[in-house]
Formats: sequence, structure tokens, C-alpha cells
Amino acid sequence: MRDVNSLNKVILIGRIGQRPELRHFPQSDRALARFTLATNERSFNPQTSQASIRTEWHSIVAWAKLAEFCDRFLEVGKQILVEGKIRTRSWQDRDGNKRKTTEIEAFNIVLLGPRDAQPRGNEIDAPYREPGPDAGSPDFPSDEEPPASLGEDDVPF
Repeated sequence: MRDVNSLNKVILIGRIGQRPELRHFPQSDRALARFTLATNERSFNPQTSQASIRTEWHSIVAWAKLAEFCDRFLEVGKQILVEGKIRTRSWQDRDGNKRKTTEIEAFNIVLLGPRDAQPRGNEIDAPYREPGPDAGSPDFPSDEEPPASLGEDDVPF
């Protein structure tokens, strides 16, 4: 049974910190991509008149065709929008210690920034959206691209 008063949804805009690492699982014929995303927050201290920037690093996981999209088009420093959900998992390491991690499981990734800054020329014509229950939602239409007029500090909505 679903709790109708719950929502697990994350939207991040940031820059790729490391090239996606792609793995294939032969038993299920699925792909998995992992990479990090950096988001920045500015804060201003009125007493000292100093501004500071805090960088938060996020672990991003993408599956199937979205993972292959990440491997093909994402490069370090590229600005992207990631839509997904928070996942926490735990495991035992080789020494028997219990470990825990929190990741963002992506189901939509949109390339941002000027079109000429996109990797490998004009191979991509639209952002990729993993098919699912949110496909085609009015918040993130799957057949539109972000405007090419956005600057690095502009938000696309």
C-alpha cells in the first residue's frame, strides 16, 4: 500500500565531478552508471560582508538506457539537471564492517549550457528521459531542450 502523503523526489542542477563509470550485468543484461555531481550554495555573512560558497557532492546512479546515455554524453565539468529519488543502501565490506551509503537514483537527466558546449558535436538532439510513470509530465517534457540562451549561472526554469 502506498502512503499518499509521501514523496521521494530530488531535482539537482550541478556539474559533473567525475566521468561516469559504466558497468554491465550479464545475468540481467542491464547497464549501471555511477558518477558524482557537485552543487554549490552561496551564503552571505552580513556582519563581515563576506560571501562564501559551499560545495555539496552527490553520488548519482543511473540504470539501463539512461546509464548508456551517461556514458556516451556526460563529461567532467558539464552542467546537467538530474531528476531522481534518494536511495540508501547498506552492505558489508571485505573486513566485515557494516557500511551505508546514500545515492540519487536518476530517472531523468537533461544537458544544460550552450549547445556548442555539448560533448562530441551534435550527436544529441534532445535530453534523455528514462520511461516510467513520470514520462511526459508537464514539469519535465521529454521532447524539449533547455533554451540555448542560458548562461552558466542561470536556472532553466
